Amino acid sequence: MEKAIAPQSSKLFWQTRAKLAIWYASVMGVILALCGVGVYEGIAHAHKMTLHREVASVAGTLHDSLEPVLDEPGRLTDDVRRFLPDLCRFGDSCITNTYRHAVGALRQGEYYAYLLDNGKTPIAVAGTPPSDLPLPANVPIFLTDVTETRYYQVTIKLHTQDNRDWGYLQMGRSLEAWDNYLNAVLWLLLLGFPLALLVVGSASWVLAGLAMQPIYDSYQQIQRFTGDAAHELRTPLAAIRAMVESTLRLKRIDEAEARETLTAVRRQNQRLSELATDLLLLSRMERGIEMPRRACCLNDIVADVEEELAALAVQERVSLRVEIPKMPIEVWGDEGQLYRAIANLVANGIQYTLEGGTVTVRLAEVTPFAVVEVEDTGIGIAEADRDRLFDRFYRVQSDRSRHTGGSGLGLSIVRAIVRSHQGKITLESELGRGSCFTVRLPLKV
Repeated sequence: MEKAIAPQSSKLFWQTRAKLAIWYASVMGVILALCGVGVYEGIAHAHKMTLHREVASVAGTLHDSLEPVLDEPGRLTDDVRRFLPDLCRFGDSCITNTYRHAVGALRQGEYYAYLLDNGKTPIAVAGTPPSDLPLPANVPIFLTDVTETRYYQVTIKLHTQDNRDWGYLQMGRSLEAWDNYLNAVLWLLLLGFPLALLVVGSASWVLAGLAMQPIYDSYQQIQRFTGDAAHELRTPLAAIRAMVESTLRLKRIDEAEARETLTAVRRQNQRLSELATDLLLLSRMERGIEMPRRACCLNDIVADVEEELAALAVQERVSLRVEIPKMPIEVWGDEGQLYRAIANLVANGIQYTLEGGTVTVRLAEVTPFAVVEVEDTGIGIAEADRDRLFDRFYRVQSDRSRHTGGSGLGLSIVRAIVRSHQGKITLESELGRGSCFTVRLPLKV
């Protein structure tokens, strides 16, 4: 068996594979980058909305708890101080207990709260306020202090018990934990992108190789076919040329010599015509050109094959046996093609069976298939030859095949015919003991 040549050995296929891999990796890289941006923006938006709801909820809780104890605008009562033990009036020196909570919601170190009068002048502060934040802020806003820490704050109007304007509650929260989390997500995406791109690049290289393999195999088959076809054509053409040149060298050409030369030329021409016909038939079937189909009786086809090849079997001193059931077995197809396929298999069996051997043809119905078996007791086929046995111009024993006039297209034509009839052909063989070709064709429904 010919050793397969890897695509990397061909510069053309190497470059094409590299270009495909680069395109795959580039497209997937763009998709991954867009997905990464989308994921980051989605997480950031979700955190922003969660932050807004949380701060608004805590601010609302403090607002609802403070308003019932406010009596005079801008005045801090003892009830307010009892409710917010950590409240420190501006201008006073206060020590903040970082382990106390205001109504279970104002967590020290994360939240802070300003109380402003109606003129928006700060009166008192609770929690740990940031440094150098602009006061006041009338809408939810993101702010940054001198330490580059970001804060989010919201301002709510406060009223007294008798519904007079008391002032404002301005509440905020440090975004340090939130920013650290988003930064971790960002770094994870940034560091993960090259790794993902490396994996995608490796996968792209493998996928490009898989995508190129059928093309490369077809290219190799075309190259092999071109070489084999040129070799097959060269032999008869060389023979014709040699005979014509040798005849032309004669000073006088009598009728017998002329006839002998013309007969040889006609024989070689016939060989070329058959070769061209076979190649055309293979090409038409591989292109899927439909042939006329009708009901074909395999019993009659096998009987005709037996009748025609009986003389060849006698000439080769091989026993030809045929087992045909009485019940007719019919399939849809082209009778001429099916005849040729079975005849090729039987002829091959006879040619590759030694004197005194036997070739047996069996026809049976194994629903939903019609089964034709051609078994011989010939030389058998080595395992190394089986994969290429149905390739064009391939011969197991080249000298023997040429002696019998074969071109190496017989089994290729058989396989093409069987496939065009939606069938399947299989081979079982043992070297030195014989071979068995089995053809399965769908029964006529």
